[in-house]
Amino acid sequence: MTESRSALSVAEIAAIAAIVVIWGVNNAAAKVATESLPPLLTGALRFGLAAVCLAWFVRPPFPNWRSLVLLVVLGGPIHFGLIYLAFSMANDVSPLSVSLQLWIPMTALFAFLLLGERITVPAVLGMLIAFFGIAWMVLDSHAFMDLPAIMIGVGASVAWALTTVIARRTRAVSPMKMQGLLSMTAFVFLLLGSMTFETGQVAAMQEAPPLAWGAVAFGALISTVIATGLAFWLVQRREAGRVTPYLLLTPVVSILIGWGFMGDVLTVQILTGAALTLLGVTIVALAERGLRAGVAPGAKVRL
Repeated sequence: MTESRSALSVAEIAAIAAIVVIWGVNNAAAKVATESLPPLLTGALRFGLAAVCLAWFVRPPFPNWRSLVLLVVLGGPIHFGLIYLAFSMANDVSPLSVSLQLWIPMTALFAFLLLGERITVPAVLGMLIAFFGIAWMVLDSHAFMDLPAIMIGVGASVAWALTTVIARRTRAVSPMKMQGLLSMTAFVFLLLGSMTFETGQVAAMQEAPPLAWGAVAFGALISTVIATGLAFWLVQRREAGRVTPYLLLTPVVSILIGWGFMGDVLTVQILTGAALTLLGVTIVALAERGLRAGVAPGAKVRL
């Protein structure tokens, strides 16, 4: 890992910009895909394709297998199953995309509660601001219609925060192997979930427009493989706390796409709540950065 206090290189800045844009677009892609395909099936298709690309990295040994099983189940089918379900229910992309950033303050909270890690006063303040921002945002009459989807998104953030905490104790597994295992697990469980709880999958796939299939492929190849690969490259060069604050621009990209191309309604209250949430999350991320010299590669990275 390079010196954390040195300036970011041009390549690192370009990688951060690419990740922010890709992950921001992928939130919109999730909404596009789930408008034509059942949500669990959408997740299964995405991670089935990603698993094929990442299978080469999945090979023995598998140390800390109990923690690894818990990690891939929480971070795979549970986390992404909830995300795709939430996007299928949401009217707008923007509020839900903002709520998904709550995994950062929740990670600090769970690390304190479960691992006994220190939590700073600024981090607590940031958590309070972030949660207040979400509450203020959903009190808007338009955003309130998406409350069920937003609450499911908060549940997805809880699952990813717990995944992150477990990842801090599962450092013997390489990031790409972990990503491959997670994709395989997500594919199997989401496919079983779709077969159990959803109907009309074959008809939906036959009738899905090319844009929906493009959204699935984007999530699998561009977001899961390429963007996450860039993120792993970054945290191998810099501690995650050096990179995470910049990645908080992801929902800004989603908001711009939702407003500009997908008909999202952005009132003053929604924008104020979103700004407060992102401010609180940023405070937590910066507090974590100051507290921790480094974390396990991939511990603070989304797919």
